[in-house]
Amino acid sequence: MTIFRNGIISICVAGLLLLTALPACAQQLADPPVTGDGAAADQNQTSQNPPAQNPTTQNPPAQTPAQNPTTQNPPAQTPAQNPTTQNPPAQKPPAATLPQTPPPATTPAQQSATPQTGNGPIVNAVPELPKYPDVRLPGEYGFYIGVTGFFPKEKPTFNKGRNSGITNNSLVTMQGKPNLADGVEVGMAMGLHNMLKLSFFTTRASGDFTAPSQTQVFNGQVYTAGTLIATDYRVQNLKMSFDYLTWPYPVESRRFRLKTLWQVQYTAVRAGFDAPQLPLFDASGNPLIDINGNPISYQSSSTKWFILPTLGLSATEYLTRNIRFEASADGFTIPHHSTLYEGESTLNFRVKSFEVRGGAKLFHYKTSTSQDFYLKGTLASVFFGIRWYSR
Repeated sequence: MTIFRNGIISICVAGLLLLTALPACAQQLADPPVTGDGAAADQNQTSQNPPAQNPTTQNPPAQTPAQNPTTQNPPAQTPAQNPTTQNPPAQKPPAATLPQTPPPATTPAQQSATPQTGNGPIVNAVPELPKYPDVRLPGEYGFYIGVTGFFPKEKPTFNKGRNSGITNNSLVTMQGKPNLADGVEVGMAMGLHNMLKLSFFTTRASGDFTAPSQTQVFNGQVYTAGTLIATDYRVQNLKMSFDYLTWPYPVESRRFRLKTLWQVQYTAVRAGFDAPQLPLFDASGNPLIDINGNPISYQSSSTKWFILPTLGLSATEYLTRNIRFEASADGFTIPHHSTLYEGESTLNFRVKSFEVRGGAKLFHYKTSTSQDFYLKGTLASVFFGIRWYSR
């Protein structure tokens, strides 16, 4: 009995030792030796899952849920599989994949250039136009004050109007030769290249002639044929002009300027007549009187004036920074009424704050012919001027 009990104990001890050694032997048989070619197969087994096999849920057919593989190993069951080291013999390891390069980051400029893909309208931003410096040359900033002069030789004409009803002769050429038509001017810059100008000039002359026939002038004054008639006249013109830059725009560094002239002009012409050789007193020294009992006078004078808007063009070319050429023309007319036109061209030389101008000037005027009398004339001659600039 004692021998049988000892044999049973020995068998149990040997079975326990066998159960303890079997897992280690199975682990050595499951891991193949690593060779040089096998190094390429070394990969992350945590991401490899054999088809249709989930190690975490696999149960052997003969194993109950409560079995522990470390203490029980049935004869028909293979050792418990380890998902971290399992390599199915029928599955080839996938080729090693190269790491993917992330796409290049998109810059804000590329994002703005990418067209929109939504349902709304596609709006592309318009690029900003390049900005160029707008250069102002001398005479285009600050203000100036100047004096002008020219020497007209032409004589104005006096005559009766279309609706005067006068039958006597009234055509008279005013006598005299003016020495100088002098004037003043003021200008101020308005904006980059525009100018507001105000100018005034006046001219006068006097002379005499013998009436070729009976001549009637202002206020019903009649001179008989052969009478020595003394004449005098005065022409005045006041002009306000806004010189607006029209082309080129923007000017940038160009030297040419084309401007439109928007003007208002006031012109007045005074004419006077007298008969200095006709007697004013009788033989006794008493003043002669007319039919109304007033002392006789042979003088007669009147002023004809008009206001007209005038339009024109002005061209300027800067030959150098301090030398420029200017030419302008403007005018306006109302048929059977007043007419005014003028032209001027000068070459200007700038020396520090002063500018010397020289050229030619033409000025034509005619008062309204619908009045009882009208005057017309053309003044043309060489022209000069001096300006002082604030800047």
